[in-house]
Parts: sequence; structure tokens; C-alpha cells
Amino acid sequence: MKKSTIITLAVLISLAALSIYIYKTKSKTSTIDKEASDFRYKDTASIDKIFLANKEGKQVLVERKPGGWILNGKYNVRQDVIKLLLYTIHSVEVKSPVSKNSRTSVIKIMAAKSTKIEVYSKGEIVKQYYVGHATADNTGTYMILTNLETGENYEEPFITHIPGFDGFLSTRYVTDEIDWRDRLLINYRPPQIKQIKLDLHEIPDSSFVIDLFSMQRFGLKTSKGVMQFEEDKMKQYIAYFQNVNCEVVMDTKDHLVDSLSKSAIPFATLTITDRNNGSNVCEFFHKQVVPGKNEEYGIDYKYDPDRLFVRYNNGKDYGVAQFYVFGKILQTYNYFLPKK
Repeated sequence: MKKSTIITLAVLISLAALSIYIYKTKSKTSTIDKEASDFRYKDTASIDKIFLANKEGKQVLVERKPGGWILNGKYNVRQDVIKLLLYTIHSVEVKSPVSKNSRTSVIKIMAAKSTKIEVYSKGEIVKQYYVGHATADNTGTYMILTNLETGENYEEPFITHIPGFDGFLSTRYVTDEIDWRDRLLINYRPPQIKQIKLDLHEIPDSSFVIDLFSMQRFGLKTSKGVMQFEEDKMKQYIAYFQNVNCEVVMDTKDHLVDSLSKSAIPFATLTITDRNNGSNVCEFFHKQVVPGKNEEYGIDYKYDPDRLFVRYNNGKDYGVAQFYVFGKILQTYNYFLPKK
């Protein structure tokens, strides 16, 4: 065999070996990148537990139970919060890798400030990653995925987003218990109600009791005895007791809660009795007028005309409510009287 032929064969073999090496290396790198960037979990219907914790020590556990999602084993979960998080888990995608120049600083910031999320399906962890800060233009969110087989985080952070959504995602991974808690206070369909009693402590003569004998027969009682009423107004009033929420759930550590529980006197108490003789009691308290409110409205209000405090859940919980929501419930018996 000629010397030139041998050299040519050697070169071809070397090139072939190099091509195979490059192909395998790219294939391996591509596989690692795909695994390290797989943040989505599409089967959200199978998710039964989500754990979130941030670097400040705040953490929450939400679990799917037969009656709905439960927070930290004791509170009902806000439906809008859990739906948004499940949608985010299902839809989050990688927008782009982090540049080499930014990688070190991004990881350093995330090491100090990020939120860990663990997603479980049928009792097994199926996804874990860390949610960091937003990009400079607020259209992406830095995240790092965990390798569940090794328990170690992948080395590469990514910029993530949800296609079609122009914003960052970190605020969806809520770790404050108070922000997860359901704000529903009252939710009765009319056939579920047996009696509605409203005690107006500042004007007791205006208090009343409504008895629901059936959906076609009602009774209105006051301190003056049984009263006549307009049936349409009565039916409309009873319909107000569906899906009634407070605006904010108050933290039990709030000094206002301590003050309300120790010394405040409610100006009204609402008691709803259902057909199983269960009771739902809500107590309402005046809220001090916000500075500047009187000037804004041009009226010298003694108390805040827009908001009030409410105590509920057998006196265990407190919230801030809007008069826009509860004003139509906090009526006097005159509301029901026939027009003259």
C-alpha cells in the first residue's frame, strides 16, 4: 500500500473518530440541558401536595383533600391563589439560558433570596426547583431545577416565563400563610338557611330576626313583635348571603387583633343558623377613619365609611371587610317594611 494512501486513511479515520466524539458530546450536553430546564409539570390534576419555603424561614404546605385544598393542616385555601400556582406549574417554560457573564451573580443572589417549591403527585415528589428574582426588564424569572435522582441542583440557572404573559412569576410562589388563607366568611344558598338574626347593639330597637319556614314563607320579628314586609326585598336580602368575603385576613400577631379581642365592643352581631342547627356568627367593629378621608369626602366621619373589622370562625379569626360588601347585609328592619 502506498504511503499516501495510508496517510489518507489515517486522516479519514481520525476525522470519523472526531465526528463521533463531537456528536456524542453534543448529544450528552443536549440531554443535560433538557433535564436541567424541564420545569413544567403538566399533570396538575394529579398533584396532591405543594410545599414552598423561602430564605427568610417562611413556609407553607398545601394539600389536596376530598373537600378541597387545606393550608398547613388547618385552613381552607384561597381558590384564586391555588389555581394560579397550578397554572404556573403547568405552563412555566424556559425563555433563555443565563449568559456566562451573569451566571455567577444570578446564582449568588438566588443563594441569598429565592423560594423553593416541591411538587408531589400521589405522595411522591415529582418536581423541585428554586424561584429567584426577576430579570432587569421584568419579563422573566430566574430559576434553578433540582435533579431528583441525586438531590443536587443543576449547575445552570435559566430565565423562565409563561408564553403570552408579559411579567415575572416570583409573586405567584406565595410563602406567607396569611396570603394563602381563604377569605370566605359566609356562603349559604337560601334553602340552607333556617334563621338570620342581626343584633344592632348601637340601635337595638332596629334589630331583627328572619325565620325561613320555606322558600315561599318567611317571618320578620323585631322588639315590637311580628312585622309585615315586602316579599321581594326579603328574597333579595336572603340571596346576599352567598359567597361573602372579607377583604383581608388579619394576622393574629397584629396588635390590632390583640386590641379588638381584649377591649373592642362590636356594633353589630350577625348569626346565621342553618337547617342542621349549625351557627355562623360574625361580629362587626368600627374602624378608625383613615387620615385624610374626611377631607376627601368633605364629611366629618367618626369612623371609616369604607371599611370595618369583622370577627368570625367562632371568634378565632379577624379580617378587614368593605362596607360595599357588608353594607347591604347590615340593614335595619325598616329596610323590609312595605312602602307607604
